[in-house]
Formats: sequence, structure tokens, C-alpha cells
Amino acid sequence: MQEKIEPGIKLKRDYYAGGLMLVLGVGAAVIGSGYKFGTLARMGPGFMPVMLGCVLAFLGLLIAGTALASSEPDNGKFLPDNPQWFGWLCILAGPAFFIVLGIYAGMIPAVFACVFVCALGDKTGTYKSSAVLAAGVTVFGVLLFHYLLSIPFPLIRGVNL
Repeated sequence: MQEKIEPGIKLKRDYYAGGLMLVLGVGAAVIGSGYKFGTLARMGPGFMPVMLGCVLAFLGLLIAGTALASSEPDNGKFLPDNPQWFGWLCILAGPAFFIVLGIYAGMIPAVFACVFVCALGDKTGTYKSSAVLAAGVTVFGVLLFHYLLSIPFPLIRGVNL
């Protein structure tokens, strides 16, 4: 026996996600508009909150719009039947590694460990692919933040590079 799908809008997870992003984006834009906006060449303190709020609100509309176009039925649940706890743990542990290693070891080990641990949360990833990804992001991060932007974050604690 085939199940009937009722016509009309069903509340899917994408609606909730898009609605939350829309509310947060509009809130950031409204609060940011209370500060001096400035111009693109001379940005004021309200420029970034307003711009990022508008982008967030727009993305929220796009996400909610994709739920309209989606033909898959919603099961009405927020969490999947089989959550990937190892992936969640890896994603939450990555920033913790970055903070601890950033304080005690420096930028290179912190970025590498953060990306490596987070990449291990992907069930299709391997140790080799996670290490390659972490090495690439670390090289890019060092070039961008240390050499181009001159962020005062030692590459390796105790070593002058």
C-alpha cells in the first residue's frame, strides 16, 4: 500500500534552519545599523555586521527555498535515526585541540591537529586523506595569516621562524 503525500507546505528541517538564519541575519543587520556605516573604502563599525547580517539572511532564504523545491518527504525528526557520534566528537574536539596547542605549541601544530581531528570525523575519510588535508590547510594558513597578514601568532613556540 502506497502512502499518500498531502499537498501543501510541510515544515521540514530546512525551513527551521533557514528561518533561524533569517532571524539572526536580520537581527545582526538591525543592530549593526545603529552604528556608523561608513563606505567601502572607510568602513565604520556598523559596516560588517550589516553586510554579514544581510548575507546570512539571504542564505537563510535560499535554504528555506530549497526546502520548497525538495520533493523528499520529511520524517518530522530533527535528529537522524543513527547519529554519527564519532563525527560529532571529532568536530567538537578539533577547536579544543586548536586552543590548547595554539597556546602551548604554536600555529603550525594547532592548525594541523585541528583540521586532522575534524577530518577524521568524516566516515569516508582515511588517516592519509586527513593528514594531506591538514597539511594543505596548515601551509595555506601559515602563508595567509603569518606571512601575508602578519598575525602575531608564533608558528612554533620557542622557535623563531
